[in-house]
Amino acid sequence: MPDADVAAVSEPSSGSTHAEPAKPVIVRTHLSLLVRDPEASARWFADVLNMKITARGPRWVFLSFGRKHHDLALIQAEPGAEQGGLGLQHYGLEIAGDIDDLRRLYAMLLSKGVKVVKTTDHKIGLGVYFEDPDGNRFEFFAETTTDDEEGQRVLGEHHAPSDPVDLDPLYT
Repeated sequence: MPDADVAAVSEPSSGSTHAEPAKPVIVRTHLSLLVRDPEASARWFADVLNMKITARGPRWVFLSFGRKHHDLALIQAEPGAEQGGLGLQHYGLEIAGDIDDLRRLYAMLLSKGVKVVKTTDHKIGLGVYFEDPDGNRFEFFAETTTDDEEGQRVLGEHHAPSDPVDLDPLYT
């Protein structure tokens, strides 16, 4: 782009008092957690979420689901750190598959002794909420409504529900 065009985009026009604010276009995300023991937590995430360790440092471990260099960073917390009342409520992980795949994952969590917090019906899908060894909450989520416009309509109509649901674990 020539310099004159850059100036026209980055500076407000003479009739405008404000430039258009920048709007992010998110390509992907990663999560960074403070944990008591990064190595022990990395083993747990490798076992429970089938993640691969991709990098380590003296106080941290990075893990990946296999498509990017890292999806999760585990960083050693200060000694004595405890869960607080503010912060991350949960991190949702949409699964590939259907409700039976979710039921199989639910059974896997139970068989590994993972603390399952709740099973929910969001009207656009079902979720299984569970905790890692440090009490961070995660959700396996299986969508039942795959059209985003329909999903937004249903969420709005039902006020973004998180209704308890009986979900039978499916052991294979």
